[in-house]
Amino acid sequence: MTRPAGKPMRDGRVVVGLDGSDSAWAALDRAVAEARRRDATLEIVHAWPWARTDPLAFDPDSEPRRPAVEIARTVLRLAMSRAQEQDPQLRIVPTLTAQDAVPELLRIGEDASLIVIGTRGLGGFTGLLLGSVGLRLAAHTRRPLLVVRGGSTRAYGSEGHGKVLVGVESGADAAAARFAFEEAARRRARLRVLYAWPKPRVFAGDHALPAREVVALRAEREQTVAHGMVAGLREEFGHVRVREHTTHSAPAQALVEASRAADVLVLAVHRRTPRLGMQLGPVTHAALHHAHCPVALVPVE
Repeated sequence: MTRPAGKPMRDGRVVVGLDGSDSAWAALDRAVAEARRRDATLEIVHAWPWARTDPLAFDPDSEPRRPAVEIARTVLRLAMSRAQEQDPQLRIVPTLTAQDAVPELLRIGEDASLIVIGTRGLGGFTGLLLGSVGLRLAAHTRRPLLVVRGGSTRAYGSEGHGKVLVGVESGADAAAARFAFEEAARRRARLRVLYAWPKPRVFAGDHALPAREVVALRAEREQTVAHGMVAGLREEFGHVRVREHTTHSAPAQALVEASRAADVLVLAVHRRTPRLGMQLGPVTHAALHHAHCPVALVPVE
């Protein structure tokens, strides 16, 4: 089941990282649904260095000291079975590797349409996303990354809201906005665009008033560009029902609250410098910690 070296990548793939944790199984279930919507191949990636699972959970007669590679193979077989039960027609590629999670998922997912992970478990991390494999993937991936919060689908509700939510700050978020429109079209869902523009804050000083005016003009210009960008997408995706809303206070709180009635929250992640990769701002951090639905991070150059 190991991926042959040098095998060319397939287009139209959804890649999911699996380590056997509860969060990873939830991510697998979500990845199956995402692959089905895209008519894509599902690639399930697992490795014995990632395994955090008791082998006795799979086979009551197994020895507790089974080699890690055997445990990994068991996890992968169970994952394939679970995916096939949900969609017998789904094309599935099982990939077993001995490499570390981040470089391997980046390599395998470098031309995937979507990479899917849970928030807990990979690499032994048991807290929230920050500092985990998910954060490192977000810092380096050039493909959309879907972070499935919680240990089960019930942690964020069933996919019954029929709504995609996207947070937009400026015209630089065009890739995330397009991704959100495409998601809404795939799901035949409504799209809510939330413009999150905090009120400009300028420190007092000798030139406080002019500085405040400059900041206000810049914010107004960014808002105009963002509205124009969304207007263009509304025309392109004429069949998608769109609702736009603006908040000027606590954008993170507004997005988290709005995520209660969404099936996915889409956010842009901007690449600041080549050396540091992507920097996750406070709004993104808050969403990854507290959103009530999965969060899709779309990398923006």
